[in-house]
Amino acid sequence: MRPDPHWLSPEHHLRREQPDHPVMYFSPVVLQQTAQRFLDGFPGLVTYAVKANPDEAVLVNLVAAGITAFDVASPAEMAAVRAVCPEAVLHYNNPVRSIAEVTEAAQYGITSASIDCLSELDKLTPLGTDLEVTVRLALPVKGAAYDFGAKFGVGPEGATALLKEVAARGYRPSLCFHPGTQCDDPAAWAAYIQEAADVAQAAGVVIARLNVGGGFASHRAGVNPDLERIFDGIRAAAAGAFGTAVPELICEPGRALAAEAFTLATRVKAVRDSGAVFLNDGLYGGLFEFRDIFAVDRLRSVSSSGALRDGEMTPRMVFGPTCDSLDQLPEPVQLPDTLVEGDYVLFSGMGAYSLSLSTGFNGYGVGRPVTVAALD
Repeated sequence: MRPDPHWLSPEHHLRREQPDHPVMYFSPVVLQQTAQRFLDGFPGLVTYAVKANPDEAVLVNLVAAGITAFDVASPAEMAAVRAVCPEAVLHYNNPVRSIAEVTEAAQYGITSASIDCLSELDKLTPLGTDLEVTVRLALPVKGAAYDFGAKFGVGPEGATALLKEVAARGYRPSLCFHPGTQCDDPAAWAAYIQEAADVAQAAGVVIARLNVGGGFASHRAGVNPDLERIFDGIRAAAAGAFGTAVPELICEPGRALAAEAFTLATRVKAVRDSGAVFLNDGLYGGLFEFRDIFAVDRLRSVSSSGALRDGEMTPRMVFGPTCDSLDQLPEPVQLPDTLVEGDYVLFSGMGAYSLSLSTGFNGYGVGRPVTVAALD
């Protein structure tokens, strides 16, 4: 998709159209640049975790940038990918599936699937034996915004037994892990990579590939992640753990690929005497994830004319537009004291887990993204 030259930036669109509904702005240029950064720097295969943002425009632009392998969690995501890239490589890395889902997935041609227990391995029969099966390892490793190990994965002893069974059944044995969302510490990957090497050795199995998951610290707050430092850390850790027999590496970023390509613009519906601000989007819309991962300082406020609102920054409670009292950001947001009704508050880094989680509760929600040339 080529940027519409009419909309140069979110401010340009806001000034001309004066939208009274929340607007998600999408820059294909930013998305493709981010994808290229992964393709150039990561020492292995780059896949995209579709759950982060399954929008057709995102998938089309990632394919255009050179991404042709995708982490899909459901038949619906498989269909979405196949619709834009019929030859795409599909990794079915949701380790909990129904038998009906696996049967449907077989129609899409699955290359790889992950497991974390024997019963899930048994369910893979409809996918055939010409399949890579990756055992998902879980460790108590710190460094992420929140850990995925409580829900998915198996410890080293269990992973060793599963890996042996995968090899015994004739599948291509591999290992995978996820260091946790928004992880920015190369040491977390290093710990997992060393344990993966130890598990493979204990099982007496030569693994075909090692999937190092996502993370990669794409934040809505703080300093942008040093991706190259993380890539170099993964490369060094793999060489140290596996020596001359380093397996092919795979990563599956979702947030880290999609987040920076979107900015959410919300409009101020009201400013109370207490200083509280009501926006036309909230926890049931594009800000859904803020209830769990609130950290945000990458925002700006502009007037209806598109001019930046300056003034003294002050912490304000922020409410969404619905009639539910739970529709409130969990912590105060720093906003200028010059903010007035009709202004816009723009949130950067909103491409992940915003459109995919947004509801239409109470008749509110984010519509189709508006394409812009640049987000700044």
